[in-house]
Amino acid sequence: MFQQIAADEPPPEGCSAFVVIHEKHTCKTNEIKKLLKKATKRPRPYLFKVDHKFPTLKEDGPVVILYAEMGTKDFVKFHKILSEKAQKEEIVYVLRHYVQKPSSRKMYLSGYGVELAIKSTEYKAVDDTQVKGTNDTKEEEDDDDEESDVQGFLFGKLKRMHPDLKNNLKEFKKHLIETTNNMEPLKVWELQDLSFQAAARIMSTPVYDALKVMKDIAQNFPIRARSLTRVLVDKKMRNEIEENQKHFHETLGIQPGEARLFLNGLHIDLDFHDPFSILETFKLEGKVMHGLHELGIKEEILSKFMRLHVHPTDDNYALDVRHSSIIWVNNIEQDYRYSTWPASYQELLKPTFPGVIQQIRRNLYNLVLFVDPVQEDTGDYMKLAELFYHHNVPLRIGFVFILSTKEEIDGNEDAGIALWRTFNYIADESDTSQAFTSIINMYHEVKDGNVLTVNDVKDVLRSEYPDADVQSILGVHSEYDEGRKAGATFYKKTGLGPLPQALFNGVPFNRGEMDAAELETVILQRIIDATGFFQRAVFMGLLNDHINAMDFLMDQHNVVSRINPTILRAERRYIHFRSTSVPFDVEDFSTFSFLDSQDKSAVISDNMKYLTKKDEDALYAVTVWIIADFDKPAGRRLLSNALKHLKTSSHTRFGILNNPSSKIKEDNTAIARGILTAFLTQNNTNLKNILSKLSKEETAKSLAAGTKIAKFLIPGMDDNTFEKKYNTLGVDIIKTHQMFCQEVLKLLPGQMAVMSNGRVLGPLDENEFYAEDFNLLEKITYSTSAEKIKAIVKEMGNSSKSGSDLIMKIDALLSSLPKTEMRQDAELLKEQHSVVKVDPQQNEPFYDVIAIVDPLTREAQKMSHLLIVLKDIINMKLRLFLNCRSKLSEVPLKSFYRFVLEPELTYGINKHLPSEPLAKFLELPESPLLTLNMITPESWLVEAVNSSCDLDNIHLQDIKGTVTAEYELEYMLLEGHCFDVTAGQPPRGLQFTLGTKNNPVMVDTIVMANLGYFQLKANPGAWTLRLRKGRSEEIYQVFS
Repeated sequence: MFQQIAADEPPPEGCSAFVVIHEKHTCKTNEIKKLLKKATKRPRPYLFKVDHKFPTLKEDGPVVILYAEMGTKDFVKFHKILSEKAQKEEIVYVLRHYVQKPSSRKMYLSGYGVELAIKSTEYKAVDDTQVKGTNDTKEEEDDDDEESDVQGFLFGKLKRMHPDLKNNLKEFKKHLIETTNNMEPLKVWELQDLSFQAAARIMSTPVYDALKVMKDIAQNFPIRARSLTRVLVDKKMRNEIEENQKHFHETLGIQPGEARLFLNGLHIDLDFHDPFSILETFKLEGKVMHGLHELGIKEEILSKFMRLHVHPTDDNYALDVRHSSIIWVNNIEQDYRYSTWPASYQELLKPTFPGVIQQIRRNLYNLVLFVDPVQEDTGDYMKLAELFYHHNVPLRIGFVFILSTKEEIDGNEDAGIALWRTFNYIADESDTSQAFTSIINMYHEVKDGNVLTVNDVKDVLRSEYPDADVQSILGVHSEYDEGRKAGATFYKKTGLGPLPQALFNGVPFNRGEMDAAELETVILQRIIDATGFFQRAVFMGLLNDHINAMDFLMDQHNVVSRINPTILRAERRYIHFRSTSVPFDVEDFSTFSFLDSQDKSAVISDNMKYLTKKDEDALYAVTVWIIADFDKPAGRRLLSNALKHLKTSSHTRFGILNNPSSKIKEDNTAIARGILTAFLTQNNTNLKNILSKLSKEETAKSLAAGTKIAKFLIPGMDDNTFEKKYNTLGVDIIKTHQMFCQEVLKLLPGQMAVMSNGRVLGPLDENEFYAEDFNLLEKITYSTSAEKIKAIVKEMGNSSKSGSDLIMKIDALLSSLPKTEMRQDAELLKEQHSVVKVDPQQNEPFYDVIAIVDPLTREAQKMSHLLIVLKDIINMKLRLFLNCRSKLSEVPLKSFYRFVLEPELTYGINKHLPSEPLAKFLELPESPLLTLNMITPESWLVEAVNSSCDLDNIHLQDIKGTVTAEYELEYMLLEGHCFDVTAGQPPRGLQFTLGTKNNPVMVDTIVMANLGYFQLKANPGAWTLRLRKGRSEEIYQVFS
């Protein structure tokens, strides 16, 4: 990939290494300084996820990309200069591997299947019992083939026992192979139990050979079928297979003959996954298993943690809109205008035309608008609400007006206040519906591009209520001012972003959807989408006529009391802990500085002291670390907000880390040292009280003025212990904290953050995190993962401190991994007669693999080889159930098969260079007509570049010597789908081009009109996908 990117730069002539600094190139180190001077004025380069970035805290500096081959002199020369600059935070240093003169030698690939299919006409018609010989390639057998069973004879052993009879044994083996390779079709009665007979053959061999036997039978079935017909089937095995099949059908819906592969409960679909994606899955699973093992989790408990679902099921969080500050314009369940609508939820299940919104007398669809009455675009949202209201769309509409919170304010000067007081007056005189209509009339008075004025309000009020005393309604001491501040208070509490804001059933619209011109379409689409959700709930019995619609909506798992994007966003960053066998002291700064990131995290967590709500020993599911400079007002406010939350929390414990913004000295860390001393010396009750006092501004001012900290100690505290520790604490512990914040948490000095069970939220702005945010963070962490982890840790019987630490570390590990599909419990009823069992090594974490397969299927051809490879490279507990089909009526397999995948590099004759991966077909019958097929990963486009015969019609009888074929991976296919967002249909005639910066059109394609599918040929690298210049570019633009 990097080679292709480098070629597109392009590299300066004759340079083995070069740097690119914002579109400027050089291969001279002395020009770097000059190019950096005006770098920020030039366009910033795009960086990829796979780029190798030098560790740095600042990401906003000029980007220097080095293209070089590691290990060369030029690389060393550039790296020394660039790494020094990166350490000084002067640049962002990126390395891309580049070879000036790459080798022309092509690399041989593995991870694909090769099939020799027997053409059906030949398979039925040809009888090769008289074939005198087989393909010459059988003489190339290796030692493994010598050990294989040929009609009960192990010729490898016989040759070692009787070396003088080597030639005779060779001839005898040849004779047996020829008779074995009988391709005469089997009778129907011989086929019926063939699958069970194959299973019996596999189960009769020792465990270490069972997989090899299955592979041999499945991959060479046409020449093994005749020998299988003579195998007797044990009745116990048949009964056990049928019992297990019944169990799998009831629990997982698996039919006899179907194949499944489960890794730690994850279903690995062999039709969808190739060896490379399976390897990625194993890497992720291995990361979790080894992490849990390092934390002391073993066997069954480890398996329980692996099966936990710890990721949020829905990223669309909803705000609880059951709040008194929301003014509801209508109520579909109670208003007279909706009285003729049916009230039963069952109406949702009645068939309707697509796109039709069913009118049911329930508050199923709720729209809440947060608006400032005097903003320019507020009128557009008001008119949109009017449109829905007057067209009887089953949408409940509510408003939250964000107004001035001054104690005394004159409605004759502020249009928002005037609107509010007029609304209350009309609602009292008539009703809320009439008041809403009057507000709409006010906005109809406003001309485009203008904002609402007091005169617009007065004009409508006078025209509709000529007898009203306008001055008393709008004046400073108006009796219609009640609840004015509630909207602003509620808006602040919700944490929503800039006004205006709209919520549908509590879920906020993003900024792109808030375009007033598009919002009508978006809301109607949300209603249609929500209808499907309600239909499922009614069908499943979760929603019945006795349940209030709003309560049902607001009791969903994704409903929260506050929307804070920092907490709720999908991208999450975690730090990793692991057990450290060496007990480090957190005050030993010199030793701490030499530890790696995970050891630093382990030392900090092991030495952390915590504040809890009560003194009792208990398991705490949520561990929150507060990171700030507590000698600054913002840091103390963050601590104060955490203390407020602690009064109502029952699941959280708090620890603190100090991240000073200036050089660490004793005189500028008085508060921080006081807080740390309190944590180290005081019990929980006294700790809460002293922290409350130290977080106040007047305390900080007094300490800065020279007052001794002893003046602020709380009655009941052990004063002597506190003062002694405070005076001897020093600043090394604060230096340790600062180093941890910078090197592990990637925070700049003085930046604030909050960490919940290893998840880092930050850096935070001042006044970004309130007590309500701590409450939200606790709820999200506890309900998503911590509650489930706590239940298992509780079973283990850990003490309060170590158990709470364990919950934090396990949560950080499990939650940091990508979201996977639900794990399934594929348990076997019986394992004695129908299951091949491979046990793992003891005292090591192992992968739990359950394979279900019929030995005479296409899936068995691939799975048998894959399991053999996995057995060699990982510690695996394997349970292979032979899911046989009974009463076969036709031959189950009509091909020979090889899967090219090796557990490790194998070396050729010279023992220096690894031998190329390839597929070998030995001992083939010569008479059938064969066709060679490559079964590659879906995105590979391969073609034959060298062959010794027609690969579609291979007739070995007519060929002398070995048949060889060489294929080449020509392209990687880039596939995708697209549709027209306005019509929802595939775009007819749309064309895409694929290219690079210097060559924009290298490949092109047209989108299929029926499915919107497109396909482009590419190779590893960085490419730009564009609409073709012309009509495609004129009509369409790429939306996402």
